[in-house]
Amino acid sequence: MSDNNLPNSGIPEYEEQISCQEEDIFTDSCSNINEHISHSGTLDDEQRVKMISPAMLVAKRFVRNRLAIIGLVIILAMFIFSFVGGWLHPYPETKIFYKKEITSSQYASATINQNWYEEIKEGHQFTSINKAAFALALKDGKTVFTTPVNGVNILFAIKKVSDDTQVLYGTERIGKIDIVLGDYIFKEETDFVFSNNFKNAVKNAIDNKISFIEADGKEYFLELSRRECIIYTGEAYILLTKNIYDMYEQGTKADFNFKYAAETAFSNNDNSFTLNQINYEIEYHDDIRTIYAVSGLEKKPFTNITKLIITPASADIFLSIDFKNAVENAMFNNLESFMYTNTNGETIEYLIERNDMEYVIRTDKMTDLIDTYASPSAEHLLGTDGSGMDLMVRLMYGGRVSLTIGFVVVLIEMIIGIIIGGLSGYFGGWVDTLLMRVVEIFNCIPTMPIYIILGAALDTMKLDPSVRIYLLMIILGIFGWPGIARVVRGQILSLREQEFMVANEATGLSVSRRIFRHLVPNVIPQLIVYATMSLGGIILTEATLSFLNLGVKYPYASWGNIVNSVNDSYVLQNYWFVWIPAGMLILITVLGFNFVGDGLRDAFDPKMKR
Repeated sequence: MSDNNLPNSGIPEYEEQISCQEEDIFTDSCSNINEHISHSGTLDDEQRVKMISPAMLVAKRFVRNRLAIIGLVIILAMFIFSFVGGWLHPYPETKIFYKKEITSSQYASATINQNWYEEIKEGHQFTSINKAAFALALKDGKTVFTTPVNGVNILFAIKKVSDDTQVLYGTERIGKIDIVLGDYIFKEETDFVFSNNFKNAVKNAIDNKISFIEADGKEYFLELSRRECIIYTGEAYILLTKNIYDMYEQGTKADFNFKYAAETAFSNNDNSFTLNQINYEIEYHDDIRTIYAVSGLEKKPFTNITKLIITPASADIFLSIDFKNAVENAMFNNLESFMYTNTNGETIEYLIERNDMEYVIRTDKMTDLIDTYASPSAEHLLGTDGSGMDLMVRLMYGGRVSLTIGFVVVLIEMIIGIIIGGLSGYFGGWVDTLLMRVVEIFNCIPTMPIYIILGAALDTMKLDPSVRIYLLMIILGIFGWPGIARVVRGQILSLREQEFMVANEATGLSVSRRIFRHLVPNVIPQLIVYATMSLGGIILTEATLSFLNLGVKYPYASWGNIVNSVNDSYVLQNYWFVWIPAGMLILITVLGFNFVGDGLRDAFDPKMKR
């Protein structure tokens, strides 16, 4: 094997000593060297320098480079901060911190009802088409309208109980009255016979312009005009009202008959009514009416009637009828706030704010809020981010991800680059031409647009964040190996013509052994320098992709996506502690790797002074 294959070949001092050992040690050509070789029995400083190994020589040159030592200290500090700090810190990576704060939050909202709610008698129906026809007739001031029910046109008569309540009758025409010079000529159109009592009731209604009459225990509807009056009979089975019925007892319901009796009593200002042999009493409080069911001496609240719709702000809030009454009383008296004592005995003040046609009820209460953008403190040395997570912890775990991605990507690049570059440099010829064309194709690919496209595709696939990190490392490694392949190819093209390779071939070593056991190890120093200097670039690339929201995804942190969280100018200007530490860590780490790379490059250079 040639001397060129010796690990110390290429070092002038060592080659000079070897040549002197092959010749007479006492010749003139070696006398100058022998004068400087210590022959003492102890390994003093002079002897140590003269017998230093190549590895120690590289280490000595590296140590002399102050910037390289600074870079090494920086890298070690980043590893300790990222990998050891996360174990020592008491908080996990995704812990969200909360703070207690008194806030004015919306408790409920109230609106005055302007819509008609229908109550239909059992066995009948009233569709949205029928309701639209009623609204149109009411708008036009009509007292009758026709609308299809089950495919048959039905004539409905409208009976006004109050401004907020209308009752619809399904009618049937039974006759008419011609009015001639003040005389009433009755004409029967069905089997119904007009009795004298009925005729007198009709005449009295016409004189007083009344549309509904009651005779012989039944109700009749009169459609009046100047020269005639059409008489209808029918059944009331649809009640339309703007009033809201809040039942005191859950599971109970106010049906058509109850609402009809109640609304009739309201219109007459009655204080009681009877239905199904049950007595009901009415109490009037401004715009609120409360109906009690009376049984003997017991008086039990049954329902509350109001035009106010009060809805809670969230599903977990229950609004009692007493609370609704308190809200309506406050609104009726134009109060801006009111006090209410809940079932727990707590007296709370509620504020009423008007927002257009809606009233908002607010209350001050102690609330657990996410502690976002908290300033640095003893509990959180670097504060918290927009998600309420400790920034120090996020930076530690983010350093793990960023550094791991950097080293794994470099490893992938070196594996691919060594294989492609080794084969290309050793075989040459058409193999070299083919592989170099592949390298050129990869060099021509616009990597950043490709990263953006792939990142958008991964977003669409909604992959697990941990799987996304592995894919990110593979993608960066696949697109980053051509530079290493060129370095390996260039070195091997030079080394394969050396004498030690001729000796390897003469001994019958296999091609793979020649390449990966004898050629590639001679390229390792240059690869170490290249890999060290490219680590900083990979960390910057990952940070850029994460900043563009294409890299590491929540809940995992990286230094890049921590900086990405500052995506508006207000946060940028007011919360410096969110983005400056992450940016400084990226800057310092990249500088550290560059310093180490420069130091290794100088240390491996045989032309450097000792």
